[in-house]
Amino acid sequence: MATTRKTIITCAVTGAIHTPSMSPHLPVTAEEIADAAIGASEAGAAIVHLHARDPQDGRPDQTPEAFKPFLQIIKQRSPCIVNITTGGAPTMSIEERIRPAETWQPEVASLNMGTMNFGLFPMLNRFDAKLEHEWEREYLGNKNIVFRNTFGDVEHILTTLGALGTRFEFECYDSSHLYNLKYFLDAGFVKPPLFIQTVFGLMGGIGAHPEDVMHMKRTADRLFGDQYRWSVLGAGKNQLPIAAISASMGGHVRVGLEDSLWAGPGKLAESNAQQVGMVRQIIEGLGLEIASPDEAREILSLKGADQVAF
Repeated sequence: MATTRKTIITCAVTGAIHTPSMSPHLPVTAEEIADAAIGASEAGAAIVHLHARDPQDGRPDQTPEAFKPFLQIIKQRSPCIVNITTGGAPTMSIEERIRPAETWQPEVASLNMGTMNFGLFPMLNRFDAKLEHEWEREYLGNKNIVFRNTFGDVEHILTTLGALGTRFEFECYDSSHLYNLKYFLDAGFVKPPLFIQTVFGLMGGIGAHPEDVMHMKRTADRLFGDQYRWSVLGAGKNQLPIAAISASMGGHVRVGLEDSLWAGPGKLAESNAQQVGMVRQIIEGLGLEIASPDEAREILSLKGADQVAF
C-alpha cells in the first residue's frame, strides 16, 4: 500500500449500534448531530460519517427527510467531507438503506462488503438496567440479526451511487469482504483509490487482536497493492489501540460514538470531538500530521462539496 503523508480522521457521529439510554452524550436530534459533527471537524476530523435518528426515542431513522436538517447545517458551517451511511441499521432493507445517499448524493457513502451475523446482545450485560425504551431492549437482544449485503445488494449500491459521483468507504468486517471488493474492482464496478475501512471487534466479524489487524492489512496489500487507502475502525475499548496501530503504519483512522462510547476504562466519552482529540494526540505524538478536508478530498479523489445535493 502506498502511504500518504497526512492521516485522515473519520468521525462516526451517532450510528445505529448504540442506543440513547447507553450514554447521555450520544447525539439524537438533528441539532445535536449537526453540532457533534461540526465539533468533530473542528477537533480535526476531515470526514464525518452520519446516521439519523428519531428525535423522540432515538431509534435509527433512514428516511432522507431525517438527514436534511443536519446536512444543510453542516455544509453551511464546516468544510468537512460528509459520508452518509448505506448501512443504516442491520434490520433495514437495502431499499431503505440506500435512500438518503441516493437523495443527497454525498461525496462519500459507507458500503458494507458482505453479509454477516451481527451480534449486539452482549451489550445487554452492561446496559440492560439503563434502557428506557422497549425498542432498545428488543433491538440489542436480537440474536437472529443477519446483516444482509449480497453481491446483488452491493452492485445495486455501487451502480446507483457511483452514477452520482459518490465514492465509498468500503467497510470490511472480515477477510472475505476484501475478496468481495476485489471481485468488484476486477469487474469494473469500482476504481481506485479504494478507501477501505477494516472493522475490528464487532461480534460476527473479525476480532480485535493485533494479529487480526495485521491479517487484514496483509490481505489488502496482496489484493490491492497501491490501489487502496487503509483505515481502521476498532469497536468499543479497541478504538484507540487499533487506531494507534494503523497510524504507526501510515494508515488512516476512524473514531466516534457510533463505534465506541468510551474515553477510557469505565469512562464515557463526553463528545465525538473528545475522541477525535484523543486520536489526534496519538497521531501527532508519532510525528505525523492530520489531513484537512481538502487534503482528504485529494487523497481519496472525491468530487467536491459543490457536487452534493444538499
